Amino acid sequence: MADWVLITGGSRGIGAATALRCAEAGWDVAINYAQDSAAAEALAGRLHALGRRALTLQADVADEAQVAAMFERLDTAGGRLAGLVNNAGIVAPAARLATMTTDRWRRLFDVNVIGTLLCCQQAARRMSTARGGAGGSIVNVSSRAAEFGSAGIYVDYAATKGAIDTLTKGLARELIGEGIRVNGVRPGIIETDIHARSGMDASAAASTLPIQRLGRPEEIAEAIAWLLSDAASYTVGALLDVAGGR
Repeated sequence: MADWVLITGGSRGIGAATALRCAEAGWDVAINYAQDSAAAEALAGRLHALGRRALTLQADVADEAQVAAMFERLDTAGGRLAGLVNNAGIVAPAARLATMTTDRWRRLFDVNVIGTLLCCQQAARRMSTARGGAGGSIVNVSSRAAEFGSAGIYVDYAATKGAIDTLTKGLARELIGEGIRVNGVRPGIIETDIHARSGMDASAAASTLPIQRLGRPEEIAEAIAWLLSDAASYTVGALLDVAGGR
């Protein structure tokens, strides 16, 4: 029986591409989604066609009770959790700091940061060799925005990703002695709908990138799958930029 990888925000975009790549690599895949059950079930069907088990798990990662229930449901599926990809994340409409609201900030930090912390906590409890687990790998999906700050667009989103980078580095050192590797991937501007949800035309940025094009979700998925794998066994606390030179 293959090991499970749980991918949050796994029904679309980078999450869906990662689910497919992990299935190709021999993982069984648990797909977390917040609302789009149709997309999650359609993706599960594609994973089944690849000969893998697939489980769809609805949960708002910002909600502690829902996160706990999601991991408990996975516990009953048979097999062990050996991988976690913290991909769930949101942006808000492009704005300057002066016009932002505290409600906007709280929701961004609840999903992007608290949600990642909650999922890491639940995964670590199951993976830790100090708790009877067999180890595992956690990959946090950050953003190059953590370094550039996204001035005039969404400095609050960039701040959440800066927090993810710091969490990745610290948690990597905390958990490696318990058999858990923690690393991060920092995508650049990728062809997904996250930019449209913020009111941005991502295609307009392509000419500003050294590589002269936007990235594809499959290119981020390759990096995530590598960090999950034994091929990255000596990689701990790394932040891997996949950003076309940005």
